Amino acid sequence: MSDHVLRCRVNGEDREASCPPIRRLLDVLRDEFRLTGTKYGCGEGECGACSVLIDGELALSCLVPACQAEGAEITTIEGLAPEGMLGPVQQAFLEHGGAQCGICTPGMVLAAEVYVRGGGGADPDRIREALEGNLCRCTGYTRILESVVAAVAARASGGGS
Repeated sequence: MSDHVLRCRVNGEDREASCPPIRRLLDVLRDEFRLTGTKYGCGEGECGACSVLIDGELALSCLVPACQAEGAEITTIEGLAPEGMLGPVQQAFLEHGGAQCGICTPGMVLAAEVYVRGGGGADPDRIREALEGNLCRCTGYTRILESVVAAVAARASGGGS
């Protein structure tokens, strides 16, 4: 199978990589673009560690063939902190201990980002539903929920994007 030249926009920057069309987007992001914030977890789309935004929608990059990302706008966890400035969701995770070992954190933060940007409220059941595709093996999710509630509050008070 011949290589495909993937052209897409990643974290606001035009990028391209030559790769087999069925290579996972996760591998292209990590190996070709050196964006290692996106984590390999299960490789089966069950844990959420590899979550990215593709055209604003949450996606599991371990299940997306690179050729399907052609022309897409992709946001990785690195794209939420341009020039090292943490976004409100990231700041809330930092302040409230929502990050444990760090494997699930990028996917959790991106799922929370979609929820908060979408106007999600502080209802714990709604937050759990928004994060349900992301597994954490280190915690009982309490601090993650507290982090998302804090991000919702920051947005409501004008501190969020």
